[in-house]
Amino acid sequence: MVKNILIADKIAATGIEYLKEQPDFNVEQVTGLDEAGLCKIISKYHAVLVRSAVEITAPVIEAAENLEVIGRAGIGVDNIDVAKATEKGIAVLNTPNANAITTAELTIAHILSLSRSLPQADRSVKEGKWERSKFMGAELANKKLGIYGYGNIGRIVATRAKGLGMQVAAFDPYVNSEVFIENGVANMELDDLIKKSDYLTFHCPVNDQTRGVLTAERIKSMKKGARIINCARGGLIDEQALYEALKSGHLAGAALDVYEHEPPTGSPLLTLDNVVLTPHLGASTKEAQTTAGLEIARQIAVYLQTGEPINAINLPPVSADELVKVQPYLNLAYRLGQLLGPMIQGPVRNLEVSLSGGAAARDMRSISTQGLVGFLSAYMSVPVNRVNAGHIAKQKGISVSESTCGEHPDYHATVKLSAQQGSNTTTVEGTLFDRRHPRLVKINDYEIEASLSGHLLITRHRDQPGVVAAISKVLADDQINISRMQLGAVNGENRAVAVIEVSRPLSKEQMKKIEAIEPIIKLMQVSL
Repeated sequence: MVKNILIADKIAATGIEYLKEQPDFNVEQVTGLDEAGLCKIISKYHAVLVRSAVEITAPVIEAAENLEVIGRAGIGVDNIDVAKATEKGIAVLNTPNANAITTAELTIAHILSLSRSLPQADRSVKEGKWERSKFMGAELANKKLGIYGYGNIGRIVATRAKGLGMQVAAFDPYVNSEVFIENGVANMELDDLIKKSDYLTFHCPVNDQTRGVLTAERIKSMKKGARIINCARGGLIDEQALYEALKSGHLAGAALDVYEHEPPTGSPLLTLDNVVLTPHLGASTKEAQTTAGLEIARQIAVYLQTGEPINAINLPPVSADELVKVQPYLNLAYRLGQLLGPMIQGPVRNLEVSLSGGAAARDMRSISTQGLVGFLSAYMSVPVNRVNAGHIAKQKGISVSESTCGEHPDYHATVKLSAQQGSNTTTVEGTLFDRRHPRLVKINDYEIEASLSGHLLITRHRDQPGVVAAISKVLADDQINISRMQLGAVNGENRAVAVIEVSRPLSKEQMKKIEAIEPIIKLMQVSL
């Protein structure tokens, strides 16, 4: 199948050429589109690539009938409605490492410019002045640099700063303390970091936890004469409080590449001489643009060709090597979910996914997600995939729990799905035959070995002679062939199940005929 790819922004030519070289890709570049323009053309595309100039909004995503993936050539996804994309089952990829060096280097440049008033001194000389005493600077050696966000960019900044003789400390709630120790960087709590830093730089995203994190109160707590640098995202700093601290002289200076509103037209910060401002240049080097364009092109190609979600914002990462190894278990979990879904009547509180043996060594999150996809697909009218399955489950109040255990007594590996409704639990368990072919091995307490494929009739009935014969007669009378039939029973109890693979699905009338067979307690059918 040919995949249509829209490049809606200015992407490096190397990235465009890479996509065009791939088989079964139709690549088109249309730039300068607003929301209405995108809505008109987006329906035919399977992938769209952007940088920061184009917004992929909720209306655009609603109009994108075939869209599978959105690619952002860069780290920030502020211009993409990730929540809506997730709801619609569309993967969002970015390139978090492509701009790391260039953004880190801009941060260091801003620190130096801020410390030595380079832009102001340049302007003064060009105006014919010679004001050496006016531009008294500050050395960086032995000054404390505080870094909020110790990811890729923060770590590069730390390395460069230590090379300049600075003492480096950082705050990042998602990084283990061992990482700071290994890198020779002090791990501090945020408020202590803010209070003790001579220079404070930000390298984190804007979200509910970080928006406005540098409040007026925290700015007041900073050292007199401290300096602030932000090359990450606007909205992290209370800009009015920053203006007042700079104007009063409490802070010696600030260097900003990003702003709460871009461009910062009318901002009082524009009136201050102790502020260095640049127009969001973090990723603006030829090397970074080339790298970002080529990286996102490769990631889009891999996702469309193999399903590997490299740098996905709304999908757990799975390597290409692991994807190959886990694929048979994904298929097994999905089919078990498809089987379990129709067995459930009413709301489910929890879906538990349990792995044993060889399955437990594979990527748990991928397997449980795929089981959830199969389960929800059984009764959802909207398409369900690994991107939106968690979102849909949350909307329905379904929690997902995961567990693993050791070797199975009978099989090399199993996947088990259990749906909890109040005090009742319905369970299906399966394994792989020849390590590839999915097989059902258990329904609740019933031990049974059946193929998880084709059109299946599943009965629960009293264990007595004549049941199979009666079912076979109904099917034969309606010219429906039986491909396979397996029976399972519980030792010492007068009950059994049958899994019957038939040549075609039964109509409601045909189902009623089988339901009317006296020993049958319950009947369902599913196509896998």
